[in-house]
Amino acid sequence: IAITIVITILLMIRIRQTAIVNLVLVAFKIIILLIFIFACCNYVNPNNYHPFFPPNKGSFSEYGVTGMLQACTYVFFAYVGFDAVSTVAQEAKSSQRSLPIAIIGSTVVSLLFYIGICTVMVGLVPYDSLNSDSPLSHAIKATPYGLWLSIVMDLGAIASLTTVALIVMLSQTRLFYAMAHDGLLLPIFARIHSQTTTPWASILICGVFCAIFSGICPVDILGETTSISALITYIFVHITVTVMCYTHRDMQRSFQVPFGSWLIPTIGSLLCILLMKGITKATGFRFLVWIALGQIIYFSYGFWHSKQRKLLRNESNLGTSDLVPPISSAVEQRMENGFQLDLITEDSESAV
Repeated sequence: IAITIVITILLMIRIRQTAIVNLVLVAFKIIILLIFIFACCNYVNPNNYHPFFPPNKGSFSEYGVTGMLQACTYVFFAYVGFDAVSTVAQEAKSSQRSLPIAIIGSTVVSLLFYIGICTVMVGLVPYDSLNSDSPLSHAIKATPYGLWLSIVMDLGAIASLTTVALIVMLSQTRLFYAMAHDGLLLPIFARIHSQTTTPWASILICGVFCAIFSGICPVDILGETTSISALITYIFVHITVTVMCYTHRDMQRSFQVPFGSWLIPTIGSLLCILLMKGITKATGFRFLVWIALGQIIYFSYGFWHSKQRKLLRNESNLGTSDLVPPISSAVEQRMENGFQLDLITEDSESAV
């Protein structure tokens, strides 16, 4: 809760100061991870890697390939964050060039660090002994470094959680600002501070809710709910990429999906669906309740106040008015045509 309050205050300052603090924390976290990898790699026991896939114990979630998929579902939320870069596109310089580099680069770097940490950690001790609340501390006990490395890793964990919460809250407040600017949320979410130029109202509301939920809900429940929400979102993103390649052919694109518009979106959608097989029923019910709440907010307020919907409706009405003339114009046109017809008839009678 204290970390959430500090992050809320930090986000209400200018975005530049927030970026500097995040850069310092990320650099500190990366240094600690590198210390763990290079300090402990000499004590890795290769025998701990066998079997690479422990045999399944008769249940979908207990070891084996299916157990690995179940674990991927739980830890998938650890990768959530690279998409947060896109939410601050309006505040970035040369966003068309820097955003693809930032998104792809952060994903690749995170992947390498996760692989390195897991490889060293599983190599230090058998995998079945890592089923604890602090697996890193348990793995460090197999090395002669003792207490100091455990303290350093704990500080790195605090810095890691702080940066994750900072980025998630930053992206969420920008999403609320964009939605309120379009009319999907109350105008209070779009209020900008005159001096710091930050959406202070949206930041304050998000900070209060995050502090309350972080103090009430267990971490595993939040992680599972975040994972299924991200998987559903990414499925729609993959589908949208393919659809927009046909519906918005003329749109200028600074970055195009490699290997065409079908291959990567199709593979990504199938992988998301595969990971969703490991979602528990309780998590699915929580997600449905969350979706229902969002639909209630949208159809009770957002649908009726959407600026995009009003713009499309005005364009439709304008097109209809161009095709169908007003009643007064039609009456005047008919009277004029009737008057001309009477003149023609009189001229014809005179000629006869």
